Amino acid sequence: MSFENASASLLQALVHAAPDGILLIDPHRRVVLFNPACEALFGWPARDVLGKDVATLMPDWPQQLQPTRRARVQARRRDGTAFTVALATATSAGDAAFIVATLRELDDTEPRRAGGDADEPEFRRLVEGVTDAAIYMLDVDGCIASWNCGAERIKQFTAAEVLGLHVREFYPLEDRARGEPERNLAIARDRGRFEAKAWRQRKDGNRFWAHVAIEPRRGTHGELIGYAKVTRDITGQRRAEQLIRESEALIATLTQTVRDGVILTDRHGRIRTFSRACHLLFGYEADDVIDQHISMLLPAVSAGELQSLFLSGPYADEHVRIGTVRGATGLRRDGQTFPMDLSVGTTVQDGETAFVTVIHDDRERTEEQLAHARKMEIVGQLSGGIAHDFNNLLTVIVGNAELLGDQLKARQDLRGLACEIGRAGQRGAELTQRLLAFSREQTLKPVVLDCNELVGSMHDLLRLTLREDIAIETGFDADLRYAYVDRAQLESAILSLSLNAQDAMPGGGRLSITTANVTLDASYHSVVNQEARPGDYVLIMVTDNGSGMPKDLLGQVFDPFFTTKEVGKGSGLGLSMVYGFVKQSDGHVALDSEPGLGTTVRLYLPVIAAGQPSSPDAPDAVGHLVSRGEVVLIVEDDPFVRAYGVMCLRSLGYIVIAVSDGADALQALDGDTNIDILFTDVVMPGGIGGWELAETATRRRPNLRVLLTSGYALETIAGQSHRRDHLPILHKPYRKAELARRLRDVLESPPPAATSREC
Repeated sequence: MSFENASASLLQALVHAAPDGILLIDPHRRVVLFNPACEALFGWPARDVLGKDVATLMPDWPQQLQPTRRARVQARRRDGTAFTVALATATSAGDAAFIVATLRELDDTEPRRAGGDADEPEFRRLVEGVTDAAIYMLDVDGCIASWNCGAERIKQFTAAEVLGLHVREFYPLEDRARGEPERNLAIARDRGRFEAKAWRQRKDGNRFWAHVAIEPRRGTHGELIGYAKVTRDITGQRRAEQLIRESEALIATLTQTVRDGVILTDRHGRIRTFSRACHLLFGYEADDVIDQHISMLLPAVSAGELQSLFLSGPYADEHVRIGTVRGATGLRRDGQTFPMDLSVGTTVQDGETAFVTVIHDDRERTEEQLAHARKMEIVGQLSGGIAHDFNNLLTVIVGNAELLGDQLKARQDLRGLACEIGRAGQRGAELTQRLLAFSREQTLKPVVLDCNELVGSMHDLLRLTLREDIAIETGFDADLRYAYVDRAQLESAILSLSLNAQDAMPGGGRLSITTANVTLDASYHSVVNQEARPGDYVLIMVTDNGSGMPKDLLGQVFDPFFTTKEVGKGSGLGLSMVYGFVKQSDGHVALDSEPGLGTTVRLYLPVIAAGQPSSPDAPDAVGHLVSRGEVVLIVEDDPFVRAYGVMCLRSLGYIVIAVSDGADALQALDGDTNIDILFTDVVMPGGIGGWELAETATRRRPNLRVLLTSGYALETIAGQSHRRDHLPILHKPYRKAELARRLRDVLESPPPAATSREC
């Protein structure tokens, strides 16, 4: 039986398993198929040959080919050496004829055979040796005339069992009932080819998914002499394709139903997939954004930041281009913006790197943060107001207790009671200071500070304050930079944290205080804590190995009046005071804790580039701070505070004029009485506050000195006065020694008019 008219489609099934070289040449003489046997024969990899003229391989390629041809042809290897091949060719039917060629190397001494049919046995051997495809011939009635090894493996029949049987034996019963076998042969006969994917049946009755191709075989005069049939088992391929389809359907369903938006982009950031949730977030339809760059969904300031996430190629910085961007801004189709979080990951699609971007609408969290901020602002305003009124009361209590103690030197029992009243008042003053610290309205006095020296100087204080079963360890960075912070407030913060640590270690433990230079970068700001501004900081880390706290409480630890201690054992203002002080100092606070593992609080304090650390002020004795005959005009609306102030001033030797509001003060200033210094409260009823009174008074009396006092923080009551930077202020509650020192400082300074002229 002749194999001369086997077509290109039949030869394609044999390409990879064939022991001989197989070529497919298009009508323009270009090589479009080059099997592994050809690669071994010519020494060329297929990628370097495909698309080239066949003459590259065989310079003597015949210009005119018969429908079938066998010949000895000279060929050339990649290294230039020539050799002889036995060439067999066949031309496919149709207008654009492709040429299928099989070839094998010949020894030049091998005898030539007449008639040009030397390769027919080789071709038969080639077909019969194929195992990954069932290749068999049918006669004109559809009965099996040949059976190769691949057919035995796939269909499980031996050649002896099937030769002479009709091809319908391999079709399922329902296909036979519909006449499928006969119809398929008729299509191949009438149309020149039949090809399909369908179920076929093995000897044991099991079915497999097959790719089937049937072509008619014709004789010299075009008459039908049979059929050539190739069947491949593609059950595994079908199963894989089905799994892929199911996975794609599942992914598509998830993508279109999840609340978060999902965008798939290529490695350049061009959008390939745009989920339904993205439509709701951005207002675009998928067709509007496909093939557009993802930066169209972000304002310009965010688009540049996001560009680093879509670096192309394997050289992109892995930690930059994959991760989460918090606090990003989305740009809607109508031009409005909204807050969002981005999570970016990589995948591979069609062999290329692609990016999956999940977009979470952050408006709900932002609204929660705004609500929390409003709540904290209200609490802060309330705290500031309470602190003001409380400071007025404490001024009277502490001041009078101090004066009473001075008068009771002969009665030590009563003097002791007065001292106890004063100490209680001082504790109340510390509590109001914590309220002001929480509301960030305390007046800070930042200085250039060596934190190593400060922590070292506190060691003895901590040793005396904490229990003996608490071991104190310190560790200092030898190259620690200077911080710019209020020394007294920092000492108070470290002491407060140490006391908290002691409470967390009822059975004893270890307290560690260390320092270091740190830099918070943009990724820390975007991923860890958006309140922390990038930059250089001095870090003070306070760590204990106590009981720790559960994760669900960590978000509340800095809230005012929140405490994990028993009732009566804590005010709940310790950590909120630390938080408020550090944030007001342009720093950052972080707290980490695990139940049973302890707690670490990190204070990030702003650094200063240059300067020398400042030393704490030494208290002055009151003896040399008394009056030198000066007249003080005291303005205070609270009668108790006014009475205390008058008492202090007179005890210091000052001549005192006391009034209750700004109008009476101006009337006194318009008189002929000499007045050296105006000592006035800032917030007063009657429409004239301390700032306005001071400005009016210094215009009328250019040499008049001014000292302000208030229970509010300076930042709260400064108002819009352009003179506020030049006027000193004494904070309530004040003691006699503080009042004496500030009065002397003001009286011995240049008058306001001279200061203004110098400036």
